Amino acid sequence: QVQLVESGGGLVQAGGSLRLSCAASGRTFSSYAMGWFRQAPGKEREFVAAISAIGTRRYYAESTKGRFTISRDNAKNTVFLQMNSLEPEDTAVYYCAAGQAGTTTTGYDYWGRGTQVTVSS
Repeated sequence: QVQLVESGGGLVQAGGSLRLSCAASGRTFSSYAMGWFRQAPGKEREFVAAISAIGTRRYYAESTKGRFTISRDNAKNTVFLQMNSLEPEDTAVYYCAAGQAGTTTTGYDYWGRGTQVTVSS
């Protein structure tokens, strides 16, 4: 069992940056791939980024590639999402997830409750 708690969301102007964190409980964090997803009002939850269990592989959605960076610190059971050049279209609730990896929600077994990111124009 893994419990995930996101933090770092907030209100930022377009062009600004935010860094999201996701703290995981449990001793098996380093055995899971980690992903970030987001969900805007009225839309499906969509893939943002993912990182392999030991951090050697990273994957990004086309819409976030070059602007967002996913990383992890297995010693601290934490995964991060650095978001730069934010756009109003990035406004959503951001969720972290732990599982077997992939770009769809079905690849993940554990989810946090999310953190709100709002980008003003």
